[in-house]
Amino acid sequence: MASNPVKITDTTLRDGHQSVMATRLRLEDMVDIAPTMDAAGFDAMEVWGGATFDTTTRFLGEDPWERLRTLRALIPNTPLSMLLRGQSLVGYRNYADDVVDAFVAQSAEAGIDIFRVFDALNDPANVRRAAQAVRGAGKHLQLAICYSVTEEGRLGGRFYNLEYYLSKAKQFEEMGADSICVKDMGGLLAPYDAYELIAALKKTVAVPLQLHSHYTSGMATMTALKAIEAGIDGVDTCCAPLALRTAQPAIEPLVFALRGGDREPQVSLEKVLEIDDYFERVLPKYRRHLESSRLSVIDARVLDHQIPGGMMSNLSSQLREADSIDRLDEVLQEIPRTRRDLGYPPLVTPLSQMTGAQAVNNVLFGRYTMVTGAVQDYVAGKFGTPPGKIAPELRDKILGDSENDRNSHELPPELDAARDAVGHMTTDIEDVLTYALYPSTGMKFLRIKHGLDPMPDEMKEVTSPDNAKSAEGSPAHEESSDRPRSHRARTFSVYVDGERFEVEVEPHSLERGLRIAPAAAPQPNAPAATTSSVTRDSPTPVPQSKQRDAQGATVDSAANEVPITAPIPGVVLRYAVKTGESVNEGDSIVVLEAMKMENTLPSPASGTVKALVADVGATVAKDAVLAVISI
Repeated sequence: MASNPVKITDTTLRDGHQSVMATRLRLEDMVDIAPTMDAAGFDAMEVWGGATFDTTTRFLGEDPWERLRTLRALIPNTPLSMLLRGQSLVGYRNYADDVVDAFVAQSAEAGIDIFRVFDALNDPANVRRAAQAVRGAGKHLQLAICYSVTEEGRLGGRFYNLEYYLSKAKQFEEMGADSICVKDMGGLLAPYDAYELIAALKKTVAVPLQLHSHYTSGMATMTALKAIEAGIDGVDTCCAPLALRTAQPAIEPLVFALRGGDREPQVSLEKVLEIDDYFERVLPKYRRHLESSRLSVIDARVLDHQIPGGMMSNLSSQLREADSIDRLDEVLQEIPRTRRDLGYPPLVTPLSQMTGAQAVNNVLFGRYTMVTGAVQDYVAGKFGTPPGKIAPELRDKILGDSENDRNSHELPPELDAARDAVGHMTTDIEDVLTYALYPSTGMKFLRIKHGLDPMPDEMKEVTSPDNAKSAEGSPAHEESSDRPRSHRARTFSVYVDGERFEVEVEPHSLERGLRIAPAAAPQPNAPAATTSSVTRDSPTPVPQSKQRDAQGATVDSAANEVPITAPIPGVVLRYAVKTGESVNEGDSIVVLEAMKMENTLPSPASGTVKALVADVGATVAKDAVLAVISI
């Protein structure tokens, strides 16, 4: 028997399917295999946290708390782990301390044994409250250091050098960490850098060390081996059907490579192969989420753009929703510029989503013409201290003359307001927390859960690849032509000189090309396309034309009226004004949640609010009219 076996954390039921199939694995496809996974000999299983909480409520119509309780009952012998984003919990903003305390306590009660807690900026202040709550619950506290690099692409440089990581590890150990994880979300940790880093960490801290790495660049298995040589205590792996690509290294080759040595994992390969066979049978029905137009299993370009795998899939989906998948390459070029402007934050949720969403906005609407609410909060210091300096022009645009005083951003308690908001349906603390984390999508889910609203078709079970939904939970785009098409393509109508064309856009269409064919029935009188008028750069009144309201009905705009339209699909969170109110150019009118970020749409001109068209909570399409300003 190995004298110092590597401890294996299996990520199949969380990060595995989050990374390669948009977190769409349903509980019903976990329950049958869970007992076998419990018997495989894993030291821990990561089954919760990350994006799973959001996805179950937003897209699958499943209660995430029920998922955890079910898995706890089926996996009684293996410690269960979750990923927690510090003060951001499993959301995309920082929450008040009372929400943090309640969420951790309830997660522990529901079955979590190991809390892997991280902050996207590696800021100890942003993990302190969650760390205290974990220790208060008597659970294992694993604090994670997000591994990142700058343009050099290797360990070292201005910010992310060896001293940086050793200092963070020492701080986390002093905060009471039971173990420390090196979290390589982008697959950027090179093998020999891993050896240097782990060897130095083993000399610096006394607590066990864990490595979490993604296979995106193709280095993760080599990196894991070098980390094991350097003395790492544990590594994250995934069962083969959901491993590699943008997920974790596969466990199977690691077991073979270490067989017979003193680091051989105490995992049953026979059980792992049973798990593999099971997922090979059940995963084909999720093929729409698994498929990619790229043949390569790795993305060597990640060493340049440094975008984590989950972030890449989100970007592609968001651009498809905005009918702009052809601009993916522009977004990939913009992300490093946006990251530099933001002071080189590590690209991990929520900062990866924040950076990616802002880069999309920069490409579609002009650089920083439309700044997400999250980026505004980040620049104001609400997310912590960036590694580098924020670009002065961006800081001035957002803050003006105000000071960046983080102490002024402490959040008042939020839990009582959440209880009041859902009190007509439930008093269950788990439901209250679901709403507190996601007031918009959480409320929609709770109304479905408690029988007030029907389950939408897009949340219903996927039974085969043929009726699968699109990667963000929306029905596949209708296709009017009878000719065969790739089921990955999306079809759009384009009018040129009065003639309608159908344009098929494949994912990564810049690499694969566009196919354009005339539609069967040209429409010579088709109206010209209209554009959104929501930014300070376009205050000119929109001439009388046909617009669409949130329900898709035609809306007329008079010459003295300016419609504010949704620049991208999203959910109307709230209005900042009332009908009849006078506004100045640039005043906030409506907040639209898109790409999981809040986007505040300003008035393009001074005038009076004539109408607020969409309902709060409504899901709206691109170009839907949200408000009308009379000038």
